[in-house]
Amino acid sequence: MNRRGICLGVYFFFTAFVWGQSGKNYEVISVAFYNVENLFDTLNDPLTRDDDRTPEGRDRWTEAIYQQKVKNMAKVLSEIGQEMTQQPPAVIGLCEVENRGVIEALLKDPLLKPYNYGIVHFDSPDERGIDVALIYQKKHFLPLRFKNHALRLYNKKGARKYTRDQLLVYGLLKEEPVYFLVHHWPSRSGGQKRSEPNRIKAAALNKKVVDSVLGINPNANIINMGDFNDDPINKSLAEVLKTTHKKRRVYKNKLLYNPMMAFYKQGVGTACHRDTWNVLDQIHVSGGLLKASPHEWQFWKAGIFSKPYLINKEGPYKGYPFRSFAGGRFLGGYSDHFPVYAYLIREAD
Repeated sequence: MNRRGICLGVYFFFTAFVWGQSGKNYEVISVAFYNVENLFDTLNDPLTRDDDRTPEGRDRWTEAIYQQKVKNMAKVLSEIGQEMTQQPPAVIGLCEVENRGVIEALLKDPLLKPYNYGIVHFDSPDERGIDVALIYQKKHFLPLRFKNHALRLYNKKGARKYTRDQLLVYGLLKEEPVYFLVHHWPSRSGGQKRSEPNRIKAAALNKKVVDSVLGINPNANIINMGDFNDDPINKSLAEVLKTTHKKRRVYKNKLLYNPMMAFYKQGVGTACHRDTWNVLDQIHVSGGLLKASPHEWQFWKAGIFSKPYLINKEGPYKGYPFRSFAGGRFLGGYSDHFPVYAYLIREAD
């Protein structure tokens, strides 16, 4: 398959069964993941490499720019899933947030404040000072337990390379137990192949956590989401984490279903590099969400949220995600990644 060529943003849904034709009523909620591309405050943290994102730094990251960035992120998050649910996602995974403070600022925006989101967040040891987090509408999700799993990487000299933790949150999604895992795996800096061993280690940790949950309850509902910095066909996901797009293999072998493979096969992506789309941002689900009874949450369909305003309209990067910053200049855009989402559905009483 030729995946090269002009990068064009596509707003894409899986074709799916039309619910409600039987006369029954169904409840639908959405979950989402978004790499918000360096959502930093303006303060200089002496413990991290955030100097560029300060008023005196290279990027001239002023309070006005920061507030516009927050506003832009709130707009995107508030619109995901609206076509089906008439409200923002019940649960959202985030990455590239600097700290809890920027998440709180995001949730105070008028577009999100009415939905009363809560936060699960840990400060990670990442050298850039960026973290992952989970936000959730309190009326939909009640977190009961959460833990950050450290990904330990070392260079050839044995020195620790600090990166993002993997976040596990267990709770009740409208009374039903669900596990959420949020990721931001090591980047492709230095090239995909050269950096691949770091993501293979991230996949091994992810697999260990998933297996520990399924070992206790093979029917557990797991939603695994993040910026994996690899495509569905890459070794980390296909061979180590062992995600699959074949549903019949999921439950029997305790694997995760990867609906994002369909996008990859069609050349549709979440991020674009050198005129090639990659599906770096993904949502995976366990077999419990594929074989549930009609009155329990089931995975319905997934999508990439790429409304026209999220797409660059001109210049050499026309058709790419409209990012917020490049070349030391604030562009007024959003992120260099498109968000991804999934719908869960169950028969209403």
